[in-house]
Amino acid sequence: MICVDLESLLLQNLLQVISFSQIISADLIYYSFLIFLVTAIGMLIGLSLGLIGGGGSILAVPLLVYVIGLEPHVAIGTSALVVGINALISFFDHKKKGHVLLNKSLLFAIPGVVGTLIGSYLGLLTPASSLLILFALFMISIAINLLIQKKDKKNDKDVIDDYLQERTEDNKADQKTRGQLKTETNSGTNKRYTHLKVAMMGTLVGLAAGYFGIGGGFLMVPSLMYLDINIVNSIGTSLLPVSFFGLTTAASYSLSGQINFFIAILLICGGIVGGKVGMALSSRASKTLLTKIFSILLITVAIYIIIKTIMW
Repeated sequence: MICVDLESLLLQNLLQVISFSQIISADLIYYSFLIFLVTAIGMLIGLSLGLIGGGGSILAVPLLVYVIGLEPHVAIGTSALVVGINALISFFDHKKKGHVLLNKSLLFAIPGVVGTLIGSYLGLLTPASSLLILFALFMISIAINLLIQKKDKKNDKDVIDDYLQERTEDNKADQKTRGQLKTETNSGTNKRYTHLKVAMMGTLVGLAAGYFGIGGGFLMVPSLMYLDINIVNSIGTSLLPVSFFGLTTAASYSLSGQINFFIAILLICGGIVGGKVGMALSSRASKTLLTKIFSILLITVAIYIIIKTIMW
């Protein structure tokens, strides 16, 4: 009681000293700080997307739960809406630059929406504490996968240059042997097999995206690269499915009243600013170092989630 009275007295005296006692209330200060905090989280998410091309939604959920105080299901629904809108904005930017393979993008997105609907339904049925622990384990698996992927890789520019060089050599070889390849392979069968793989990958990524309220970019980009699509086009092509998955999850959660639209708007505004800063800095920063730091951060946050969920 003494501490509460002392705190109230100090706040009252402070307001009187700065002559704002009649126009500023404790509620106004609280909500102003909350708006600042949510916008800052949005900027952090956008910065992550701009610097390393992903990770925003994975960070958004724990920050919304433990910093802002949202219920886990509301945090997932709100995060999904933000991811869906931000990805759609980025998709149009990449499409203008010619970095989108629209057929592959739609082939990934359409069956993936089915997986997203199933995943979001299962997520809503999962108790909040169990969902948080599963989310933390998912974060750890993503972090380990990122560390393994980056362990023996060069920076992105070198990867792209090497890829373009290899594709140039392959194209020259293809021109010499095109007639032979046409007679020895069944292109129709290979095309159907590739489409089936893309559809299956899209469904699985959509299932994870819907369940955890993430965009799935970290899962989708490696899947597209596995289909011999270079990293630049893989990122651009992944954005439409990410948008589909995010908006589908958000629609599902919205029907259950599990989205805070005011916080979503603040996150989107902050994300736009953070994304521009991240893209401006991305050419100067080491992607390998940033990814390693991000992976360690994911593991640290995941361990915190598990401990806090189990002990409290």
